[in-house]
Amino acid sequence: MPSAAERTRTLVQSTCSAVLLIPGLESAGSDQLMPLSRSMGPDGDLFLEFPADSPAVRAAAHAQDDELTAVLEITDVAPVAVPHRIRGRARVCGWLTSVPGVAGPGRMLLRLETGEAHVEDLWGAEAVEPEELGDAAPDPLVAHEAELLQHLHAAHGDRLGTLSELLGERAAQTGANPPSVVPVALDRHGLRVRFFERNGPCFDARFEFPEPVRDVVELRHAMRTLFEAAAH
Repeated sequence: MPSAAERTRTLVQSTCSAVLLIPGLESAGSDQLMPLSRSMGPDGDLFLEFPADSPAVRAAAHAQDDELTAVLEITDVAPVAVPHRIRGRARVCGWLTSVPGVAGPGRMLLRLETGEAHVEDLWGAEAVEPEELGDAAPDPLVAHEAELLQHLHAAHGDRLGTLSELLGERAAQTGANPPSVVPVALDRHGLRVRFFERNGPCFDARFEFPEPVRDVVELRHAMRTLFEAAAH
């Protein structure tokens, strides 16, 4: 499974919604504190781009040499319609400063020096050390995951239903043939889908690839192997 640091790094560099929380700016609208872009440096610090007139930029400039604490909150929502759609949340806490002269016209770059981080998602809840965050790599499928899941859901629902054949004794709980199933997460290690039982709640099943994939080309081969296994 991906480490907590890898999962957090993936969320940071994904298209998930994020908002910066700064003490004293509670009255500012969340849309004003949503970074235009975000990236991570080698030390695990976050670089957040904002409009030059953003309350976050003004707060960082006003703080000057004082330590300005801030928290970046990231919310990960499944890109397909499914019950219990929030897949996870991450928080990166630290100190905010301005990075002058490196952003585009009308924009400013802020640095969030990471003090601590925490992720709570489909894998569980874990704390992440700043140095772990800096050393971690984002999942190679992060830029394509939403499109891939939407495609699987729209064009391959019948084949996803056949994955119930790999569930063993629990397959009977899915009821319908093929069962109702929605893909909810995809990474280099495997695919997570949500099955809907005949007269009960939904449940998730994780299908691991034979080995981690490095790109979309390898993903296609891994998915073909997975569907072939379900067909036999």
